[in-house]
Amino acid sequence: MHHEKMINPDKLIKKANILIEALPYIQKFNGKTVVIKYGGNAMINDELKNKVMEDITLLKYIGLNPIIVHGGGPDITSALTKYNIETKFINGLRVTDAETMDVAQMVLVGKTNKNIVSLLNKKGGKAIGLCGIDGRLIECEKQYTMVDGEPADIGFVGKITSINEHILEVLVNDNYIPVVAPIGTDKEGNSYNINADTVAGAIASALEAEKLMLLTDIEGIKLSKDSDEIIYEINKREILELIDNGVIAGGMIPKVLGGLDAIQNGVNGVHIIDGRIPHCILLEIFTNSGIGTLIKR
Repeated sequence: MHHEKMINPDKLIKKANILIEALPYIQKFNGKTVVIKYGGNAMINDELKNKVMEDITLLKYIGLNPIIVHGGGPDITSALTKYNIETKFINGLRVTDAETMDVAQMVLVGKTNKNIVSLLNKKGGKAIGLCGIDGRLIECEKQYTMVDGEPADIGFVGKITSINEHILEVLVNDNYIPVVAPIGTDKEGNSYNINADTVAGAIASALEAEKLMLLTDIEGIKLSKDSDEIIYEINKREILELIDNGVIAGGMIPKVLGGLDAIQNGVNGVHIIDGRIPHCILLEIFTNSGIGTLIKR
């Protein structure tokens, strides 16, 4: 016997309303570039990983142009352990000797990058993986760090000198989703490891992207060290103040500085969002409230 399935019209109408709420944002961001720095827990937890890939694929299909920049910290650390290579840090920066650089390049480009590309392709996106060596996408020079007023050598760590964004434009116009590993090259063809947040900021700047989104493992920037209160919007002066008094510290510094650079170079909004929230990218772009901290001009 054939039983009719009960349809709940209210539930369906709710779904329609959600789609309609997204309409003005879809119109506003059609054809616009969004650079997404993918890292943290969203990169490690399989369920979150899948949701990020769904979000990015959806963005592409509804007319935005996502570009992904990824880190690969945990993968690099475990590979170095496997090869018995010790890691030294100066000023919180990993000292990258030639051996470490080889492993970092192998892991970032050969493993992490291709895993992301493969996941996006599985979801129906057309992803293509690159690093800064490809088409000289990211040109850089050796970066030094200051210790007691003297420059200290931290090995193959790069400071970006230029981004050749043309290669990204070609791919995006052909409907590809570029996935970029944060390795640069100098004029001599040496490879350098570069902070992924810095790369994301530089690419967003070069393309004058609509948005730069930095996935993190925190809810957003806090008002003070003891406060649980999140700052939803912040500007340059407030950021520099928070760095001075140590509220913004460690790995958060390159995020906000890369974000400030991007804003000064024509990017409309930089969003520091909580990558531990499923579908955080969609929530940030397509809802009225958004999640996390927005760096404003």
